[in-house]
Parts: sequence; C-alpha cells; structure tokens
Amino acid sequence: MQAMVIDDFGGTDGLHLAEVESPILGPDEVLICVAATSVNPIDWKICNGALRSRFPHRFPLIPGWDACGTVADRGQNVAEFTIGQPVYALCRKPEVQWGTYAEYVCIPAKAVAPIPAGLSFAAAASLPLVGLTAWQALFDFSELQSGETALIHAAAGGVGSLAVQLAKWAGATVIATTRAENHDYVRALGADHVIDYAREDFVTAISRLTGDGVDVALSTVGGDVLPRSLQVLCPGGRLVSITGTPDQAAAAARGVKAGFVFVRPHGRQLRELTALVESGKLRPPAIAEMPLEHAAEALRRSQNGHVRGKIVLTILDHSPLSPTDIRQFS
Repeated sequence: MQAMVIDDFGGTDGLHLAEVESPILGPDEVLICVAATSVNPIDWKICNGALRSRFPHRFPLIPGWDACGTVADRGQNVAEFTIGQPVYALCRKPEVQWGTYAEYVCIPAKAVAPIPAGLSFAAAASLPLVGLTAWQALFDFSELQSGETALIHAAAGGVGSLAVQLAKWAGATVIATTRAENHDYVRALGADHVIDYAREDFVTAISRLTGDGVDVALSTVGGDVLPRSLQVLCPGGRLVSITGTPDQAAAAARGVKAGFVFVRPHGRQLRELTALVESGKLRPPAIAEMPLEHAAEALRRSQNGHVRGKIVLTILDHSPLSPTDIRQFS
C-alpha cells in the first residue's frame, strides 16, 4: 500500500510517499480502507520525536491517528461490522508505526463506530481525535453539569470547535477565547461570550463576565495559559489540560481539581458523537482539504498555528454518502 512515512525523527521535511507492506489484520480488529484522515498536533510532534519517551516507535513510521473510510476486512472475532460499511476511528496504538496517513489501517473493533449519516468521509475524518478529546476532558474528567460555566481556550481550533458545542449541548454557559476574526465562527458553534485574547487579558475578562469565576476551564494551548487558568476557577472548579500537567500544589491551594487528559480510543463515545451529529446537535469543525501527498505542508501549517478547525488529508476520492447509503449497514 502507499503511505506517507518518515524514516527517522527530525520534523516534517522527511515525510515522503512510499510503498509499504499492508498491515496484518488481528482477530479482534477491523481493516479500514482509508478515504480520509486529519491532521492533529500530535502528528507533527511524533515526526519531531517529541513523544519518543511516551511511546515506543518503529521505522518506517506512518503518522496519523484519525481514520475514516470503509471496512475492507474484519477479524474472525468481529461480528458487528459489515464489509463495505462506512466507519471512523481514533487509531492511537501502544506502539507508533502503523498510522492513518495510509491506504489501510487496522484497529481493534472496540475503537470503531459507524460514521454519521450524510457526512462526507472528509468531514467525518475531522471528528474522532478532537471529538473524543473534548468529550473525555469535559465529561469524563471535569464532569461538566447543566447550569455550570465552561471556559474553552482556542475555541476555533479542532478540539475547541467540538468542546464549545458539547459544553453547550450539556447545558453549560460557554465562554470562548479566540482571535477576533474567529468570533462569528465560535458564536455560531454556541459560545455565549467570546474573548479576544489578543486585546483583553482573559483573567480580567472572566472576572468581568462572571464575578466569581468558571466551573470548568479547558486549556488547549501552552505557555502561561495553563497556570493562569487556575486563577479563573470558582471554588470547586476543574481545570483540564490537553497540553501539559497542571501544578497540583497550586490547584490544591485554591481548592480546585486539575489534571491532564490524553485522548484514548473509545468506540461507544464515537457512537454518541455520531448520534449528536445525526440529530443536528453537533457539527464537524471547519475543514480545509488537501491530498495525502501534501501531508508535509499540512503538518507545517498545523505547527505554525491558527488553523480554523481541521486540515483533512484525502486519500480516496469518495463523494458524500447519503443517509440511505449509510443506514443500509445499520
């Protein structure tokens, strides 16, 4: 099969198209013929070698954790999926080598879910990592409740775009931080208040908007945003980060909960996201499509920051699927 690979760490310049062996299907796995994948910061971090201490790596290495396509084969223990069925998955594995910037990927069936009816493969490919990250941060860790207030940093990004919508769906008041040109975008996603972090200090703005702070803060960026987000929590608040571990001593001193969430595959939660999309309560982030062979350029754009929504890499030219096309596999 064809795939984008790196032969050593050193950044995105070494990413190139190559012919590699197809993955070997396990008894509990699904083989996905990948139509589209999407770019996440984890991808260029893997290419840079930033995660070499967290995961074992093997070369040649195929980046990519999001996959959307059709079931090409299934293991002998898998009965819940049909050959040809449109599916998607977060393909994070214990060892980093067989990623999704490829024509095929194998993943345990428990991580796989049917894609939402009516979505193109490209739109559906934008959802797994960011959707599961937002879900696990807001609900598994933070236990966000209706009537609470949630602060979503970098709300126009991939995770932020989904987090704003999920928090609003859960009944929370949503405060978003983003640049001025993205204010209309995040308001359309459901944000109640939007802070232009380039013009106003978000700590001051939160005090102005709430008086006593927010119940949940989701930090999706680095720098001083994470430690300063502790300052905006009300008593009993929760700070959840996807970029680094918060200072536990500082959190304890303020009487709040703080932690780091590293997204994990979860087929049942993906099915929850599918249902929300099909009911009109959740929409994919804005996407920019690029062909797979332009993956290095896409990763550089992601690394430079300020991407609205997601960059999607298309591998096979599939047209959008109708609800009838998808429901025949239900």
